[in-house]
Amino acid sequence: MRPRIEWMTQADERILEFLQEKDIVASPSVIAANINYTGEYISRRCRKLENAGLLQRVDPSNYRLTDLGCRFLSGEANATEITQNDASKSG
Repeated sequence: MRPRIEWMTQADERILEFLQEKDIVASPSVIAANINYTGEYISRRCRKLENAGLLQRVDPSNYRLTDLGCRFLSGEANATEITQNDASKSG
């Protein structure tokens, strides 16, 4: 079971799931087109997920799922790990 992360939205989980299912590096606009959200919204959420260590930016416009992101999706990561990661990078 996945941990409950207070700041995460349903879109965040869909972003992570999309990248895991497709096993690709993708831009927010590609992700948005595939999960039915606006590119601007997904871009903001990708930055938040990157700050939390769940996504990695591989170039100026593309993201990939990190090991922590995979562990979150499989229920192996704990909320403290992700929350601490996010807090340490959002200064």
